[in-house]
Amino acid sequence: MKLRLLILAFSLTIFSCEDFLDPVSPSTFDTNYVFSNVDDTRRGVNAIYVQFGVDGFRSRLSNNMTGNTDVEHQSGWTSSGDRYQIWNLDALSTNGDLRQFWNAAYTAIRDANIAIEGIEASDALTSNEPQNVKLMNHMLGEAYTLRAYWYSMLTYYFGDVPNVRLAPKAGVEFYLPREDRNLILTNVISDMIAVEENMMWGDEAPYGIEQVNREYTLALIARLALQRGGYYLTPDLEMKREGDYLDYYKIAKDYTSKLIAMKDRELPTDYRQVFLNQSKFVSPTNSEILFEVPFALGNGDVAWNIGITVQGGATASHAFGSGSNYMAIPPSYYFSFDKKDVRRDVTCALYRVNTAFEEEFVSSATNISQGKWSRHFLDNAPGSSTAKGTGINWPMMRYADVLLMNAEAENELNGPSAEAQAALARVRQRAFPEAEWASKVDTYINGVSGSKDAFFDAIVDERAWEFGGEMIRKYELIRWGIYSEKVAETVQTLKEMTDAAVSGTGKYSDLPDYMYWKRDESGKFVVLNPDEKILAAPDDSWIRQPFLIDMYDEIETYDPWITRDWANYINGPKPGVARYIFPVPEEAVSASRGTISNDGYQF
Repeated sequence: MKLRLLILAFSLTIFSCEDFLDPVSPSTFDTNYVFSNVDDTRRGVNAIYVQFGVDGFRSRLSNNMTGNTDVEHQSGWTSSGDRYQIWNLDALSTNGDLRQFWNAAYTAIRDANIAIEGIEASDALTSNEPQNVKLMNHMLGEAYTLRAYWYSMLTYYFGDVPNVRLAPKAGVEFYLPREDRNLILTNVISDMIAVEENMMWGDEAPYGIEQVNREYTLALIARLALQRGGYYLTPDLEMKREGDYLDYYKIAKDYTSKLIAMKDRELPTDYRQVFLNQSKFVSPTNSEILFEVPFALGNGDVAWNIGITVQGGATASHAFGSGSNYMAIPPSYYFSFDKKDVRRDVTCALYRVNTAFEEEFVSSATNISQGKWSRHFLDNAPGSSTAKGTGINWPMMRYADVLLMNAEAENELNGPSAEAQAALARVRQRAFPEAEWASKVDTYINGVSGSKDAFFDAIVDERAWEFGGEMIRKYELIRWGIYSEKVAETVQTLKEMTDAAVSGTGKYSDLPDYMYWKRDESGKFVVLNPDEKILAAPDDSWIRQPFLIDMYDEIETYDPWITRDWANYINGPKPGVARYIFPVPEEAVSASRGTISNDGYQF
């Protein structure tokens, strides 16, 4: 049985669904019973996973709320709707999407606290049944790890937040003030370090990579350590990091090295298949994905609001339903790839699927899709009227991330050592045919290893190319302290590309002002000139599509999305600083009895 089925089947009969600031205490008798045995404890821990299935995560936090960056963007300035406010960095405390996320996070944290206290007090944790003890310890690790994930996200979006670490019961103070985000991160990192050795590897765990496992916990320790050692925005709109940041880079290095030493694996050679697996409902252990959110059919919004656009509906000739991409990929990112990098055409989809179930060119250069997922990859068509609820799992951590975190941490501590270079090389080797390794891997890495700064810049680039469309770029730009800088570079690049398309001169004059495409004899979408400008197609079977020239505006020179999508990231309340922190939802402030306010950040 898949964990995805258990998540949806479990009913929270003993836990309140109230806001965390006004909880209803669970019965002590019921809690003691639930965590007295392995099977019921499994159900209790499953409660924590439930929040991955609500809109606050599945169509918001996991993808929709993670722009804008140098890799993904949307035009927040075109509407005052909730998601548009987030894209435009001007969300109000009444924003419904932020409220849903906040409530999902603190509900998961509450259920994690209940599970942690229940398991730690359970006789089953110290019984004479070795397998039961093993499973109980593993589920304890799941609870600590999931709590850590949600606190990581809360601190990225709201900064200092209430640090709720106790289950709701009589005598516990529920009206907590904001606590220093760095202390919270320190707490949850220490929690995971304390429990990871008693957890099970994915190939031992009952539900493989569809549940939190030891690999994911080790990797999350490293990811959160880099967050804790990274930059963050203060209420007076300064980007700073703590003086002990190197201690946390060491933790990241130690725990990625530990995972590599104990559970190394070759990266799958087929980059496309890593993501196609999710659309085929294949979840291999000891492979690339360490943990993916297990969505049941009818749940999860992958390939509804992220992925290759599929035009469906009642009049469509196919039964795959409708899906689109809320976050588009800018041409500047597409052309940043080496032409021979296999990741580009997996990550960036230049086509969509129309109602006749034919592949055709995207509507414009402004709407390149995340190509890693699509509902038309499904083996079984879900129905012509379907949209949400594809059941496609969402990847939370990949092994390539472990290798690149290892390289980054090693470089920060010791410079571009042989160890750092080797970790980077493993990721780049998959990106290019073996015949290209001498130039694209060896020569390239030698060229970027002349200094610590040069190698860091290479890591920044590599993470963009490796994880494009997976919606984690925002968090990286924040912790590196280069958020505003990188999106400003994006805008400048797009302007220069537009200028070159119009004038035929300049740095980008060899890039395609127009692309030519057609469907080949098998009906497959092909582009004649994905990399360079050509004067004309060889015959009239090719359809000419405006590409970079499409970014030109006769009145404003540049299509308004170029100048406005990132405007508040570059010239917000404090120019040169992206105000990525949002106000705490008004409902939480009102319910806090004065312990929470939205001071600072020039809200």
